[in-house]
Amino acid sequence: GLLMALDVPQERGLGHLDQRYLDGLDVCRFPLLPFLQPLPLDWMYLLYTIMFLGALGIMLGCCYRLSCVAFLCPYWYLLLLDKTSWNNHSYLYGLLGFQLALLGADRYGSVDGLFRPRKRNAHVPLWNYALLRAQVFIVYFIAGLKKLDADWVGGFSMGTLARHWLFSPFRLVLSEELTSRLVVHGGGLVLDLSAGFLLFFDATRPLALIFVTYFHCMNSQLFSIGEGGHGTPRHPQGTPSLDIGPPGTPKTPPSQAGAPPNSWLGRGKRGLVVGRGVLVPWGGDTPVLCDPPVSPQGYNNWTNGLYGYSWDMMVHSRFHQHVKITYRDGLTGEVGYLKPGAFTQSRRWRDHADMLKQYSACLSRLLPRYNVTEPQIFFDVWVSINERFQQRLVDPRVDLVRAPWSPWTPTPWLLPLLVDLSPWRQQLQELEAQLDGHTDAVFIADFPGLYLENFVSEDLGNTSLRVLRGKVLVELVEQRRNRSLQEGEGMQVRLG
Repeated sequence: GLLMALDVPQERGLGHLDQRYLDGLDVCRFPLLPFLQPLPLDWMYLLYTIMFLGALGIMLGCCYRLSCVAFLCPYWYLLLLDKTSWNNHSYLYGLLGFQLALLGADRYGSVDGLFRPRKRNAHVPLWNYALLRAQVFIVYFIAGLKKLDADWVGGFSMGTLARHWLFSPFRLVLSEELTSRLVVHGGGLVLDLSAGFLLFFDATRPLALIFVTYFHCMNSQLFSIGEGGHGTPRHPQGTPSLDIGPPGTPKTPPSQAGAPPNSWLGRGKRGLVVGRGVLVPWGGDTPVLCDPPVSPQGYNNWTNGLYGYSWDMMVHSRFHQHVKITYRDGLTGEVGYLKPGAFTQSRRWRDHADMLKQYSACLSRLLPRYNVTEPQIFFDVWVSINERFQQRLVDPRVDLVRAPWSPWTPTPWLLPLLVDLSPWRQQLQELEAQLDGHTDAVFIADFPGLYLENFVSEDLGNTSLRVLRGKVLVELVEQRRNRSLQEGEGMQVRLG
């Protein structure tokens, strides 16, 4: 009950409620159920107050059953109202609250016991305790099973986490790489697999509480609440902008369909310069997605499962190189661009097809207020997952306002993760290790039929492009000529 009460002003958002639900605010929201809408701000405050009092009632054992209901109803409404606020176990308080409502958790040291002698220190069946312990066991054990994923075991999921000051004592005796492999990834795997067992039994529970408390205190410093396994975004210095135009406004020639996989590298003495990319054949319009065991396929992306209810998110870290939103007036054909995140209060829509669909539908309702008629919305999202190549998440040629999406079928405009290029990660690390401290690198993978428009700022100084695999056609706009690069070839990129 105490943890539930502390959760209300923190992760549930009571502390910044006026910023999220200010009346009259033009904000795109992402509810799980489309018909859910926020109440007026005053009513939202009342709802949070009821939930907070319910949590206090559970903690004190005061009007216990009523307190459970007072906590549960607002909790589930608020949870379903905003998918962007979920973390990997946001559901847990709601599930535990439901279980507590069925159990006799108000028998010892409760306010109800003071006024009802029948409840005071009454016997609580052992199965009540076993049910709660089993729930905690399931949470930890499944998290451990998910960490048996090859990316986690291989040390790619949280590759930079070992640099955090919390791991400084370990780096005194271990290298950064070993700290990441053994302590961050190995330690996390062992703890999650064993914590559920150790917490279940009376003899081992005190020891388990020490390690689990230490583990969660570390997590509170490593991750922002609600960010879960996404961690802290990394932003390279001097990254050149990557722009893709919508269909009908080509500025560079598309890659040749059916061409072999391509890769390229850009280098710069100042700031960043690594553009390494790979163009890989993609036969078919619909990516192949695994049939999920518990969630509809429309919520599958590069990782399976409805966001926030999937332990998969804990084993995947993402780095966004570039996000671009293009709109086109359906009547005049005029093209414009929106700042990524316009009309939103979160960045999580970038990684989820269902949220991108909701975002595009919301923008199509808002843009007519700014003299954009029948808007078409195109997204170009470049992201790297677990240190793979930067690649597109969705097809930038598809108007998501009119694109099909269903929770029951795979999303046809979602591009597949290039898992066949995963073995390149070790080579990419070796290539980065060869660069000096003033040179950065970006590795990029793309699909045939698509093109990448890249403006190279003069601030980047010496910039070059190198093909790692396949063939790349480069169009030099100012010089009005094209150049074809084969595998292993490179070129200097003219600035500006």
